[in-house]
Amino acid sequence: MRDAPTILSYAALGCFTFWLYAFGPAVTLLRDELGFSYSVLGVYQVFWAGGAALAGATFAWAARRLPRNKLLWTSAVATAIGAGLFTFGGGVPATLIGAGAFGAAGTMLLTVIQAVLSDRHGSRRDRALTEANVGAGVSAVFAPMVLGVLAATMLGWRATFALPAIVLVLLYLRYRHQPIPERPRHHAANQGGRLPLACWLFAILTAVSSAIEFCLVFFGPQMLVNLGWSAAAGSTAMSSNLAGILVGRLLGAGLTRRTGRTVPLLYASLALTFASVVAFWMTGQPVLGVVALFLSGVGIANLYPLALALTLEAADGREDQANARSQVVLGVLAAAFPLLLGGLADQYGLTAGFALEPVLIGLCLLMLWAGLRARHRNAQPTVPSRP
Repeated sequence: MRDAPTILSYAALGCFTFWLYAFGPAVTLLRDELGFSYSVLGVYQVFWAGGAALAGATFAWAARRLPRNKLLWTSAVATAIGAGLFTFGGGVPATLIGAGAFGAAGTMLLTVIQAVLSDRHGSRRDRALTEANVGAGVSAVFAPMVLGVLAATMLGWRATFALPAIVLVLLYLRYRHQPIPERPRHHAANQGGRLPLACWLFAILTAVSSAIEFCLVFFGPQMLVNLGWSAAAGSTAMSSNLAGILVGRLLGAGLTRRTGRTVPLLYASLALTFASVVAFWMTGQPVLGVVALFLSGVGIANLYPLALALTLEAADGREDQANARSQVVLGVLAAAFPLLLGGLADQYGLTAGFALEPVLIGLCLLMLWAGLRARHRNAQPTVPSRP
């Protein structure tokens, strides 16, 4: 049911995604301007992810005290402010603070959008989250393209970050009086207690799958630069990866219209991601690298929305708590792994450091398998012992 709250959620997610996918290539261009190391490039991701973890840690608290409508629009304004500080801060300290603010406010916006869609669509949240990420995939394709084009004009790459803010203003003018449904009462009454083990394992799957994507977005352009591309050309070439994400999410939206396809689609996506990331890592040919980036995008496309759907499904009525905790785990791991890759790249070279990517994909497979086993054990009825 694509009603007004659903359409607003889809559109707001598209705005956040545009900022997010412009952020990685923008850090590459910022490194070209300021000349900092791979490790400092990883620190930008640490600040963003630290903000994301803070948002995840406070979301459940904020969701109990603020209506969904107010939380959504407040987060949108704060995200625009953080993106503006990152863009126009001028220098490493100010832009790092902007990255952290953008990570915190943007993740809060993302989390409330996910909460609205989960509340609205219930057991079919997998389809709603996948459809929402189709629109996000369109934004992801255009963000680095627009950034690359504007980088070559008098406006400069920084003008890219004004576009989502303009769209959010238009969305506010259109939907500011639109009520957004609050979480169901049975969810509100069941927010205490521990989350099931399966929920935590799927949350780790969600976070590691995001770390795979972040490492590729941050260091993929640098791999192309090492093959002789300019920083602007390498950033723009990442559009092939994002085009693959769009194609993958379109396929995922069609496949998830029928129930029971989430797990097979996740296994297939991880297999394709592994094969294409290894091809990108090993090839020395720029053209083959761009093709591998496209295929890796097709594989990565549905990892986050489907893993998140499994996380929320396994929450036993504690969706807000699971949503928040998954963002905390995401923030921590999405900070740790790009920083680790950057440190390995500085010490051993970027090609050697990039070996972390297939390791992370293997970890995702392990978490998916373990989460499904834990869910199966939790679903089995307890057999009473004989008197």
